[in-house]
Amino acid sequence: MASREEHTLRRPCEAIVIPYGTKSELPAGTVVRVMQRLGGALTVAADFGGLYRIDPENFDALGLEKPESATPAAHPTDRPLEDRVWDELRTCFDPEIPVNIVELGLVYDCTVEPSTQPERQNVRVKMTLTAPGCGMGPTIAADAQSKVMSLEGVKNARVDIVWDPPWNQSMISEEGRMKLGMI
Repeated sequence: MASREEHTLRRPCEAIVIPYGTKSELPAGTVVRVMQRLGGALTVAADFGGLYRIDPENFDALGLEKPESATPAAHPTDRPLEDRVWDELRTCFDPEIPVNIVELGLVYDCTVEPSTQPERQNVRVKMTLTAPGCGMGPTIAADAQSKVMSLEGVKNARVDIVWDPPWNQSMISEEGRMKLGMI
């Protein structure tokens, strides 16, 4: 079995408890193992148990540098805004699953609302979660909203969590199934 990246927290560190979505503070000296490094955040396992999500603004507690945010060059503005929104949604991950929310089939709809100002458009995303009781839902939706808001040309982004139709594994894309070992 391959060893996982391990760090000892240099200072107290704010983290989100997975799967509950509540904020917690991991004490300085806690040893954490990086389980997943996707979408800009880290999913770590603490030496005393439990999974936690650590956001980039707290990477220094692990002795890591905050990653550079996406540059406009990553999303050329000569492409339609809707395409760029879908690309950005592919950078959002459930911290327990190594497949982005689009490939998981969690995003049901993405609408760029008509505007008289094409450089300032409103975007609306409808998404669901793998389970209605998922405490990480608000965190995942906030990530999606923040990432869409970072795109040039977006005035406002709204991400709604919906439950109809109910999500099921058949909604996972072929690429997502391959990543999850389902094919």
